[in-house]
Amino acid sequence: MWDADSTAERREARAPLGRPASVGLDDAAAETLRAIQERGTYRRMRTLCGAQAPRMEVEGKEVLLFAGSNYLDLAHHPAVVEAAARAARDLGCAAAGSRLINGNLAVHEALEDQLAEFLGTESALTFSTGYMANLGVIPTLVGAGDAVVSDALNHASIVDACRLSRATLRVFPHADVEGLAAALDEVASFARRTLVVVDGVYSMDGDLAPLAEIVRCAKGHGAMVMLDDAHGFGTLGARGRGTAEELGVEHGVDVFVGTLGKALGSFGAFVAGSKLLRELLVNTARSFIFTCALPPPQVAAARAALALLATEAWRREQLASNAARLRSRLGECGISTAPSTTHIVPVVVGESAAAMELCERLLARGFYAQGIRHPSVAEGTARLRITPMATHTAAEIDALAAAVVAELSRLPGHP
Repeated sequence: MWDADSTAERREARAPLGRPASVGLDDAAAETLRAIQERGTYRRMRTLCGAQAPRMEVEGKEVLLFAGSNYLDLAHHPAVVEAAARAARDLGCAAAGSRLINGNLAVHEALEDQLAEFLGTESALTFSTGYMANLGVIPTLVGAGDAVVSDALNHASIVDACRLSRATLRVFPHADVEGLAAALDEVASFARRTLVVVDGVYSMDGDLAPLAEIVRCAKGHGAMVMLDDAHGFGTLGARGRGTAEELGVEHGVDVFVGTLGKALGSFGAFVAGSKLLRELLVNTARSFIFTCALPPPQVAAARAALALLATEAWRREQLASNAARLRSRLGECGISTAPSTTHIVPVVVGESAAAMELCERLLARGFYAQGIRHPSVAEGTARLRITPMATHTAAEIDALAAAVVAELSRLPGHP
């Protein structure tokens, strides 16, 4: 009869002296998770039910949703839903291959032409996610012998892409143009090419990059400029073109990265720029070449949503109004939301446990505003990250603000 204990003993006896015993996957996972729990940064996923909308069901309770990125409330717009349903009926639910093999459908080309026309660029190319877009474009533009200069608060996908590129990396303090200039001066002595990369809207603080000054500084040093405008595209600018339009520097940006999954209420991402950039990405961007093309229903949904940006400009205007109202109501009660000037409204609490307790208290009162902790933000700056939608009412904004004020005052150390 097989004896597990004796088998283990024989295996141990055969192991070379001084060699550590092997650790199984579950043992390693459990050890790492214990460390995460001890640090107070353990994450879990909440279960939401219903369409992404101002009101949703979160873990069995109906709440007002202030934690999403469906900023313009287009994810369930009848025209967007119908376009996706029609594409599913006509074209199926998958492209079933990469763009370079069998997945390059006419709807992909049509969306890319539509994006380029909307942004005023020569071309655009879609990717499966914003993360994959950044992982594709940055290593395509710079590599060994080059330099990439990145804002300290850039998104994690930019951080990872910079490392993957093998270019020399210099990080400048957030929004510090003098720091940018110093970094550009430093790399000028050896870099063949230099790329400056910044977010448009910073996802945890809600502030805008000083893009006009950044563009001027970069161009003065002969550097390329890449803008990741995941949160600005569709929400900012007179036509919804994003942060560069808002700040009047569209022609100074060489590479524009945007998402289809936030303001447009669909899924996927894109890179826009020159025709040569698109050709280069098609030939060298591994995260484009070696992945399936976007599903036709998502492409059709994005096309319908993009058309709505022109016909329903009130959504951008109301989103800005709702965010301004929330900042004002909180400010009247002494709660700072600085440095936000956009639809991402942070309320910094401090310690992680306090931020998560505030999140849970608000959820119990019928408001879902997610708590954000390290490593997503710096230690000691845990916060609520509040994101209103264009279709929240003034009464709902006021009710949330009142609940935040009331529950924050109940936390130790918060008057």
